[in-house]
Amino acid sequence: MRNIRITVNHPVGLHARPAAQFVQTASKYESEITVANLTKESAVINAKSILLVLTLGVHQGHEIEIVADGTDEQVALSALKDLVDNNFGEETASAASEEGNQDA
Repeated sequence: MRNIRITVNHPVGLHARPAAQFVQTASKYESEITVANLTKESAVINAKSILLVLTLGVHQGHEIEIVADGTDEQVALSALKDLVDNNFGEETASAASEEGNQDA
């Protein structure tokens, strides 16, 4: 069993599209994966359930703990960490949008 703690920096936190991406990524792995919102001291929930992930109420700046237990636990945690660290793939899209606005 391995775990990581990470701060969510996405402007909407772990809601809507970021939550769906988080669940889709977690679901790719056979390991049991759970997540908890440490900032709100939430319950530990199944990271492969979109409804449960949405109930965590993770907002920008909240710290979460992800735990994986199984044969691919390290790979699963790395993928989820990369997803959160890379702002769910929106960092470059946001920067490109800002650049486009400056040219107008």
